[in-house]
Amino acid sequence: MQVIHFRRPIGHAKGRPVEPAARERVRALVGPAPLVRDRLIEYLHLVQDAEGCLPQPLLAALAEAMRLAPAEVYEVATFYHHFDVLAPGEAPGPSLTVRVCESLSCEMAGAHRLIDALRRTLGDGVRVQPVPCVGHCDGAPVAVVGQRPVRAATATAVGEAVAAAQAPAPAGAAARRCPAPLAASVADARLNGAYELVAALHAGARTRESVFDELERAGLRGLGGAGFPTGRKWRIVAAENGPRHVVVNADEGEPGTFKDRHYLERDPHAFLAGLLIAAWAVRADDCYIYLRDEYAGLRAMLERAIAELAAEPPVPALAMPRLHLRRGAGAYICGEESALIESLEGKRGTPRLRPPYVAQVGLFGRPTLVNNVETLYWVPQILARGAGWFAGHGRRGRVGLRSFSVSGRVREPGVKLAPAGISLRELIAEHCGGMAPGHQLYAYLPGGASGGILPASLADLPLDFDTLQPHGCFIGSAAVIVLSQADRARDAAASMMHFFRHESCGQCTPCRVGTAKAADLLAAPHWDSELLEALSQTMVDASICGLGQAAPNPVLSVLRHFSGEVGVAPAERAS
Repeated sequence: MQVIHFRRPIGHAKGRPVEPAARERVRALVGPAPLVRDRLIEYLHLVQDAEGCLPQPLLAALAEAMRLAPAEVYEVATFYHHFDVLAPGEAPGPSLTVRVCESLSCEMAGAHRLIDALRRTLGDGVRVQPVPCVGHCDGAPVAVVGQRPVRAATATAVGEAVAAAQAPAPAGAAARRCPAPLAASVADARLNGAYELVAALHAGARTRESVFDELERAGLRGLGGAGFPTGRKWRIVAAENGPRHVVVNADEGEPGTFKDRHYLERDPHAFLAGLLIAAWAVRADDCYIYLRDEYAGLRAMLERAIAELAAEPPVPALAMPRLHLRRGAGAYICGEESALIESLEGKRGTPRLRPPYVAQVGLFGRPTLVNNVETLYWVPQILARGAGWFAGHGRRGRVGLRSFSVSGRVREPGVKLAPAGISLRELIAEHCGGMAPGHQLYAYLPGGASGGILPASLADLPLDFDTLQPHGCFIGSAAVIVLSQADRARDAAASMMHFFRHESCGQCTPCRVGTAKAADLLAAPHWDSELLEALSQTMVDASICGLGQAAPNPVLSVLRHFSGEVGVAPAERAS
């Protein structure tokens, strides 16, 4: 007779046994030091980079080393797109992955044709994976071979990059890495005055209150999309009981947005000086930079700069905040500040219910200042030149400078620094060299995927915060995607909803189900306008965070401004 034991034997650990070889491999990768919970994603990156995937035995060994339940490690690993978690017994896939951006700017430049061509020519030894925006929209279409982006990609250029990446080590390994931008050392930057203001503030040259006032007079607002006044935000966080943290959102993932990459490549020390000023202003001991994983070259450059700042700080060592560089893992939702903080704590990047707000209860339960890269980039210049310098720019009654990430059907795409309140027509004519040859302006997205779509007849509106809402749109992070007569607004809306469906964290039903249902409805030859409007309103009213609330904007824009493209709802639709 068979005896069935319903309890595990005493002295045996729960879950799958950890293989000794897996335990040794994990320790070799993450090091012997005590492992901390908030660095779980960093440890997963170390395993992924070394193995090319995340095998189950290594996940179990990592969970054991961190004293976590295997389910906790598994749920984090499977949440992020850049982790390839293998099922039990599953063999690893190809050692090299080519990721091809299929977001709107790259789609208009022929990304899907490129994907088809690469799948025909590269063979089974290379995985070709369509992915959302990789932050190089001005070089569309873009493919990423390993970690190295190939801009204006063709099948030939990508094939050459693949051949280089498959060369024997170390040449092949070097070909997969993204080269770090050339940047001055911290010592050279200090000689050129990059950190003079930081040192002066620590020496008592100005009060914190005067800095808050200066930023408010300048009209500097959060340039990651929300547009909250920067000086007021700093004042709120500084008034909370310490200890406090500063978090930098460098995870720009909105399709069409690449301005943070531009400023980090152009002058990382201006950004780092702004970060140190922010830490001084709110009395923060720790600063965390959350950088999107696609910016591998920037990560190497920032690692070097942070090490140099720690070795030779521009202020007394005891007053220098600790700088931590953390690596995103391919989740657009982590651009939402509370989801970003959850990710920094080593968790799934799901937004928190608010209140409390992160300025009160943020990273590790402490008051936290969250700013994006460009906002901090402007801080030293405003304090050095005065609020009037920044506020003196602007058109049509708007104040300040705006950095527009322009892509699509223009002759010269890129980051364009222009006065707030400039119109799209002026932006194209004055900064983009006009429309691309053979193209006429038909429509544009003023704020990336979530900002809606406007027709050419509204191309004279001032582009700024609070100016586009009457037309059902907003500027967000100023990611401008220009469409021509070769495009259709309904196709652009469908592309954006495909993106939101892919990037929804799944926490709330209105967003998880709403984006999926909307994507299916948009694929129909004739849109069911009544159902789409009702579904959109539900998503706007009931979604937890801005992703679900803003996802319907392109659809509602088409229904409002391009109704001739949507057809008539089928009469036989079931109720």
